[in-house]
Amino acid sequence: MRLGLNIGFLFGGDDHLDHLRLVKEAEALGFSVTWAAEAYGSDAATLLTWIAAQTSTIDVGAAVFQIPARTPAMTAMTAATLDRLSNGRFRLGLGVSGPQVSEGWHGVRYDRPLARTREYVAIVNSALRRETVAFEGTHFTLPLPDGPGKALKLSIRPVRDHVPVYLAAIGPKNLELAGEIADGWLGIFNDPSYLGEQLNHIKAGRAARQPDLGLDGFDVVASVPVVVGDDLAVGADPIRGYTALYLGGMGSRKKNFYNDLAVRMGYAKEAKEIQDLYLDKKHREAMAAVPQGFIDSIALLGGKERIAEKLTAYAEAGATTVSLTPFEPTVEQRIATLRTVAEALELAGIGD
Repeated sequence: MRLGLNIGFLFGGDDHLDHLRLVKEAEALGFSVTWAAEAYGSDAATLLTWIAAQTSTIDVGAAVFQIPARTPAMTAMTAATLDRLSNGRFRLGLGVSGPQVSEGWHGVRYDRPLARTREYVAIVNSALRRETVAFEGTHFTLPLPDGPGKALKLSIRPVRDHVPVYLAAIGPKNLELAGEIADGWLGIFNDPSYLGEQLNHIKAGRAARQPDLGLDGFDVVASVPVVVGDDLAVGADPIRGYTALYLGGMGSRKKNFYNDLAVRMGYAKEAKEIQDLYLDKKHREAMAAVPQGFIDSIALLGGKERIAEKLTAYAEAGATTVSLTPFEPTVEQRIATLRTVAEALELAGIGD
């Protein structure tokens, strides 16, 4: 199993310098990849380019590029450029986002996300193979049939013949799609005891791609918050805001994929309470309502030995990469956390 680092977004000030310090520490510790995200602030492509220019061995991954934000051709162009500038270190993570961002920020209808994703990935892969791209689908048609456009070929060559594609997936059908058309899965709220059920859906997708394919060569990326310290309750506190935001505020009462996931994980009553409080603007109460057990199940909490045990549980459940989000307040503390987790992985004896 390998370690990764989630650096998320830029928020302002000098946080980009803190991100770079963390990435350089992760690279020195042998982490395999760092991931950058985007919502409706900083974009992932620019941040990853800046980081790739100042590193040499760690992979740089989009987690994720938003599908409604870019045409498939633009994504292929960006992926090819990043792969060349990073000397073959780019990983292309994709996600449909949610209705609020897709329709409210990008002005793209959130309809039939699975079919849209399937077509999108097919076009991206065709372009990155430097084929002359012609595609006729429900959501995308290239070139348009009633104008002067013609089928084109990507003019830049990626370093590799294939840039690995990851899907951010939550629901069962989306997990199956990830198994069928992607090289890896970007998970969230990953509990080792529930991971097997999620991987069954991915295996079904892999079987649709090729019978008996299994998970060989497929990267299962568990995104895991981490706080080092002996007091588990204190360690959980910084993670409460993030958890309450996703379970309560990342969607409406009718459609919140993260809330639905918590329900499937056995937290139906708690998920509803958190959502009701959050949408009623009672954010502190929503944070307090997040169960300690839920946070402990999806995070790395405790000292080095306890973290080593949890890393072993992730590996045994099928995770091939555990991607860390340190939640300590200072960059120095977050650097210390990365070192502790690297030591815990060595202690567990499960690193690649």
